[in-house]
Amino acid sequence: MSFLSDMTKGIDTANLLSDGGNSSEFSGTIDTGSYILNALVSGSIYGGVPNNKIVAFAGESATGKTFFVLGVIKQFMEDNATGGVIYFDTEAAVTKKMMEDRGIDSSRVVIVEPSSIEEFRTDATRILTSYIDTPEKEKEPMMMVLDSLGMLSSKKELEDTEAGTDKRDMTKAQLLRGTFRVLSLKLAKANVPLMLTNHVYDVIGSYFPQKEISGGKGLKYAASSIIMLGKKKDKDGTEIVGNIIGCTTHKSRFTKENKKVEVKLSFDKGLDRYYGLLELAEKYDIIKKVSTRYELPDGSKVFGKAINANPEKVFTKDILDQLDVVARKEFMYGEFVEETEVENDEV
Repeated sequence: MSFLSDMTKGIDTANLLSDGGNSSEFSGTIDTGSYILNALVSGSIYGGVPNNKIVAFAGESATGKTFFVLGVIKQFMEDNATGGVIYFDTEAAVTKKMMEDRGIDSSRVVIVEPSSIEEFRTDATRILTSYIDTPEKEKEPMMMVLDSLGMLSSKKELEDTEAGTDKRDMTKAQLLRGTFRVLSLKLAKANVPLMLTNHVYDVIGSYFPQKEISGGKGLKYAASSIIMLGKKKDKDGTEIVGNIIGCTTHKSRFTKENKKVEVKLSFDKGLDRYYGLLELAEKYDIIKKVSTRYELPDGSKVFGKAINANPEKVFTKDILDQLDVVARKEFMYGEFVEETEVENDEV
């Protein structure tokens, strides 16, 4: 299409889409630490969060938002031996010990503590601009984290608080929209992911109980994926041993919205990589349920609790590959990929 190249000659940001010149393309994903959560956000159990987009984990207090982000950081560092993380901490909640206990190399993390939206925007923009201007041969992989968006104040809010004024700040939502307008394209061009956490609140006056994400609509427009989190207690008899975290795609540009999965967060073992796969396997008859037990490929029948206790014995590479195929059907739009594969196999 040489005439298109002629028409856009002199425009530095113009590239043929077929040449991969679009900033919206991403070259890979970052494992979340959970197969079923990977499938929810990317359509593949071997995938994860995109490596140059804005992804948000939103939920009430103690639903595991920071834990999920720390899990992504750990995997990012394992995949990128020289990679580093810029961690914007607005709650003064993350400590060196907390990170190191989760296997994160604290020498590769820089903590930034912005006091306002404007300060975060300025700091993040400067870092990304400097990163983009760095010669390719000198660049190392980088990730940015904001924990949490909901705790950021505007300068006006800070000034009003210091002055003892209780006026409502009407500038915050607009500031956040402007911040994400600036950052979203820079992140894509720099090939840098931004993971963030955010709080939710109850919508007052709603006929049905509803949760709304704090900070206005700026995040909704800019984020590629927003995962809403809710939790229930995981018990072994009467003892609480962890939480079952419900994860719902509030927004997703890559997978179906309003899909929900559950992941298991154990107090002593952390995030269970295999939890949630059994339900997917049962739905697509990869592992069949017979009465109250599950029939395994070798013909043996076991209870679901036994499978979840020793998932590695059941979810072999062959089973995982089958689950990866049906995950695309379950979580991604369209089924033409699977149908084409079946037709080609029959030929």
